[in-house]
Amino acid sequence: MARGESGLWGCERLLRRRGLAPVAGVDEAGRGACAGPLVVAAVVLPASGSRRLVDLTDSKRLSPRLRERVFDEILSVAQAWATVVIQPSEVDACGVHVANIAGMRRAVARLARRPGYVLTDGFAVPGLGVASTAVLKGDQVVACVAAASVVAKVTRDRIMKDLHHRHPEYDFAQHKGYVTAGHTAALAAYGPCGQHRMSYVNVAQAQRERLARLARLEDAVTRTGLPSATESA
Repeated sequence: MARGESGLWGCERLLRRRGLAPVAGVDEAGRGACAGPLVVAAVVLPASGSRRLVDLTDSKRLSPRLRERVFDEILSVAQAWATVVIQPSEVDACGVHVANIAGMRRAVARLARRPGYVLTDGFAVPGLGVASTAVLKGDQVVACVAAASVVAKVTRDRIMKDLHHRHPEYDFAQHKGYVTAGHTAALAAYGPCGQHRMSYVNVAQAQRERLARLARLEDAVTRTGLPSATESA
């Protein structure tokens, strides 16, 4: 018997026996980050998936290399999958939880196969159009939710690596937009960029401090009688 077949796959097997297949799992990555997008994924796995996805588990429990391999395996067997990328501006406009709920609805709607049932990680998602249940620590105990967590995480990590090339000063490839000592130091030195979530307290504080520094510099230039950067240009 494959690892976790009696546990990780049990919920989906039960739903299939009740005629509620296909079962979709939904999860997100980047909820706690202060920079970069929020990424939501929905995945429908086949009943035979337990024989092929032997390393499947919550994305946070996988090393980056193994996570990439499991990601490829998921896409090779999935009956349907979809991702939704929610930009920082949308997170700022409506709040991370509202953006997350909307993203989950959109991800399920984009699935090539309409699910008969949806399992979400941790909290209920109204408005999916089909019956659903929130599963506590779903990414650890339900196969399709674990698969969605891997797809969302790998998709987001790849985006953050691309953003690193555009904004190398923040080292996005290393911390993926989460709050670390290095990220905090970069925010203090450079202020936020367009990929930061301005509604987050630490980012807003960094922006205030940056503007205050610029104001002090402008004031110093004015007092010395030297042309400001704008005037000299």
